[in-house]
Amino acid sequence: MPESRPLTFLCITTYEKGQEFMRECNRQGCRVLLLTAEKLRDADWPRESLDDTFYLPTEIPLADVVQAVTHLTRTQKIDRIVALDEYDMETAATLREHLRVPGMGLTTMRYFRDKLAMRMKALDRGVRVPDFVPVLNHGDIRYYLEHVPGPWVLKPRQEASAIGIKKIHAAEELWPVLEQLGDKQSSFLLERFVPGEVYHVDSVVSENEVVFASVSKYGKPPMNVAQGGGIFTTCVVSRGGDADTGLREINRDLIAALGLVRGVAHTEFIQAHADGHFYFLECAARVGGAYINEMVEAATGLNLWREWARIEVAGEHGSYGLPSVREEYAGVIISLARQENPDTSGYNDPEVFLRIKRHHHAGLILRSNDPERVRALLESYGQRFAEEFLAVEPPREKPTA
Repeated sequence: MPESRPLTFLCITTYEKGQEFMRECNRQGCRVLLLTAEKLRDADWPRESLDDTFYLPTEIPLADVVQAVTHLTRTQKIDRIVALDEYDMETAATLREHLRVPGMGLTTMRYFRDKLAMRMKALDRGVRVPDFVPVLNHGDIRYYLEHVPGPWVLKPRQEASAIGIKKIHAAEELWPVLEQLGDKQSSFLLERFVPGEVYHVDSVVSENEVVFASVSKYGKPPMNVAQGGGIFTTCVVSRGGDADTGLREINRDLIAALGLVRGVAHTEFIQAHADGHFYFLECAARVGGAYINEMVEAATGLNLWREWARIEVAGEHGSYGLPSVREEYAGVIISLARQENPDTSGYNDPEVFLRIKRHHHAGLILRSNDPERVRALLESYGQRFAEEFLAVEPPREKPTA
């Protein structure tokens, strides 16, 4: 019979995040190893929950990471490998395949990292996506430009941020940009720009089924905030409404199509002003950033990091049960701030649930039983944030691969 021992998790992240995931693994009786960047040696890690921590140079080649972890397995038996950030998914998938550790492999990983792969898979499932073309064959691109009306957006296929997206207004604008990208142009796709309202669905997935989903709507589209600056807001939509019902159904079909067996997902859709339809934008097998987890927890009591850890511990042979959840409403507002430590004490409505403490950022999490109250506060607070705190970071001048 196999030896009885605690599961050992190798958590990989090149950003400071996932602390609650590691704490929950520890609470579940697992051993937790953290592999992170040397520059994060002094970050606020949950060291009381970690059995060991390993640091690697930021620019280390993937082959060297595989070699380093392979040496580690000579003395440590690793049962789970988890990428806590989207940028580390390829590393984790490569390690799983090399070490034959259960979990998402390289092929499935691409459906959650590569915008071209996920769009093609979504189309196969009948999910609407904006008209797009890979930046590969120039003849195909010319045909696309002639038949799909602009403007268009040039998107990095594997970037998590909206900053690398460039809007193209006329066909003649595109070719100099592609020339500038050179051999990197195949790492992009061209897509019809769809004006509309942007939503996100944050899910918990267990054994191929979405067992929890929270539907929220951004204030300004993330691309606008990333490129033009401004106040970031999002809030949970009214439950049972058209957006909530429609997006839950589309999201369920999409997650099944992309092949996420267990974990969490952050999926974005746009509702086009022109026809009212929802179009799929992107899906990541991770917890959403910008304090979305804290917002979801304020509204429902469910912490996405914690549930992700519980699902990973259960694995394919265990059992996972979703805890009971509340059905309140919440929203988040955050912006870059001119002040190093902005004072938000003047925002003292009873709906203020959490004050975000982060250098040169002003932010709040709101909670209420009334979705309209959350939306009204976000609108009025947004105006005040713009006057009292707002700072704008210059956008990047060209797409980045």
